[in-house]
Amino acid sequence: MARTTDPALTEARRTAISDAAAGLFATKGFEGTTAADIARATGLSSGSVFYYFTDKRAVFRSIFEADLAGSRAMIERHAGVTDPIAAVLAIVDEMATDIQDPATQGLVVELIRQFGRDPELDRVVMETNDLVVAGLAAHIDRGRAAGVVDPSLDATEAAGWVQSIVDGAFLSADPDRDPRPMLHRIVTAFLRTPPATSAPHDTEGETP
Repeated sequence: MARTTDPALTEARRTAISDAAAGLFATKGFEGTTAADIARATGLSSGSVFYYFTDKRAVFRSIFEADLAGSRAMIERHAGVTDPIAAVLAIVDEMATDIQDPATQGLVVELIRQFGRDPELDRVVMETNDLVVAGLAAHIDRGRAAGVVDPSLDATEAAGWVQSIVDGAFLSADPDRDPRPMLHRIVTAFLRTPPATSAPHDTEGETP
């Protein structure tokens, strides 16, 4: 009789393995983490880990596949926010939620190390980046049309810079200090339409 699988159980096991592995990859690195480490952390055998994932890279990749799904949901959640800058800041807040978590910072560092070694991982990361940039750009474009965002900014380029600002904060954040208020200041100042300035007064030829 053919063995049947329970999709809910399979997904739960995959999530448990992925979550446990994320902590290990963050602290021990990809190369320093073994299948046995992951199995011990999840209470499974090494064989069970590879029943649910083809190899260790697939486990690592699954962490960022979940991030892709979460990013898609995040963009959809804020799609209807009417104030363009408020929408951008709400997305920035969500992107920076775990920025003070040392494990998250460690995982970001390990992602940088592994980028370029797994084409499928690269594809997932770039798809996530493109998704977030497109979501931010839509709000920035609305802001330009409404006159609350600097019209000289290219929406997609500006969205990429917002993404880069948040990404940079992950690498330099103080774990004891919430960076989101400062991110708000930086992003808001970057996007706002600069105040109108009067033309310089020509004093040539005037008598003292």
